[in-house]
Amino acid sequence: MSETTNPALQYRFDGPDDAPVLILGPSLGTTWHMWDRQVPELIKQWRVFRFDLPGHGGAPAHPADSVGDLAARLLATLDGLGVQRFGYAGCALGGAIGAELALRHPDRLASLALIAASPRFGSADEFRQRGVIVRTNGLDPIARTSPERWFTGGFAAAQPAITEWAVQMVRTTDPGCYIAACEALATFDMRADLARIGVPTLVLVGSDDQVTGPAEARTLVAGIPDARLAVVPGASHLVPVEQPAAVTDLLVRHFSTAWLPGFDATGTMAIPPAPVKPVLTAAPPAVPVAEIAPAAAQPEHAARQDAYDTGIKVRREVLGDAHVDRALASADEFSGDFQEFITRYAWGEIWSRPGLDRRSRSCVTLTALVAGGHTDELAFHTRAALRNGLTPVEIKEVLLQAAVYCGVPAAHSAFKVAQQVIREETTPQE
Repeated sequence: MSETTNPALQYRFDGPDDAPVLILGPSLGTTWHMWDRQVPELIKQWRVFRFDLPGHGGAPAHPADSVGDLAARLLATLDGLGVQRFGYAGCALGGAIGAELALRHPDRLASLALIAASPRFGSADEFRQRGVIVRTNGLDPIARTSPERWFTGGFAAAQPAITEWAVQMVRTTDPGCYIAACEALATFDMRADLARIGVPTLVLVGSDDQVTGPAEARTLVAGIPDARLAVVPGASHLVPVEQPAAVTDLLVRHFSTAWLPGFDATGTMAIPPAPVKPVLTAAPPAVPVAEIAPAAAQPEHAARQDAYDTGIKVRREVLGDAHVDRALASADEFSGDFQEFITRYAWGEIWSRPGLDRRSRSCVTLTALVAGGHTDELAFHTRAALRNGLTPVEIKEVLLQAAVYCGVPAAHSAFKVAQQVIREETTPQE
């Protein structure tokens, strides 16, 4: 792909030019400096490649809202440098990028280490809520609380310089890129794909990690065929910073035993030839007509199912998993058809149309709900508007204009509902 489609990432190399390449991927809100304590030992055997996420560490602010996009940008950067095969270790979001590479480009990846990683990071609602907070309050609330998420209490108290460094890393990140990265984590889910990761994998986690802890690590190990678990005692989420020596030792042992023995004398990974597939000598059996006819005879059913599948995805993205789960769980024989109808028609056919973006559709929806006096639905569509990128100021302007065209009493009720929702959604959680 062109560099315009996949802008090159900010990167640096350390170590011998002729050594095999080992990539270190950062966590959300950090820079490549989170790996500083590992580099001196790793460069004894590898050429270490570190990169910054978009808008992090002074990198160009080209937001990427999916893990697949970040992986594609990394590969585009590596292609430009002539790096074809590599080992990869990534922390949290950086680990998600490594897992994406293992699934989509297994020929490029020699060995993998997933640190503080998870097959799914929390819930989509959590990350979209974080995006709302950043859009409303900036990154300072997230920055101030980052040491609580990243380090054990004892380490944070004993290492005030590192704690302040962590706060400043987040504070200097581009807010738009941070919000986009939250969206990438919100949509990341590889639970159904773990068995397809075919490279030797180390799953490494801090014993006290409250973000992606040992339970998530064990899920990864149980699902990945060639994986082993390492739990680092006395460490939380940013384990390479909190326990650098232990992490370095584990990485050296993993990549030395699971990768380097496969290199030949020139430093190139020796890949065994692919098995030759047997040539079919007879035509495959014909498919009975009875098996084909039902599928061909039900195009309307297939179209309805496609619209429903699209609708449930969009509905969850806009309203949040928790709201949709409650709505579906409360449906019974009487109301189930209505839930199917609004999912398929409102969300699968209208909200999915390309003519308006989701911000514009939220403006239209809020205005229509004010006009109809539907304050119950106004509450969750105010939450949806925030998740779709509208700021509280913009929502206020929508309601002010609605007061002119829909009536002051209706707008008065709408302001009370929206004000309460905005307070709940934009107040940082201490």
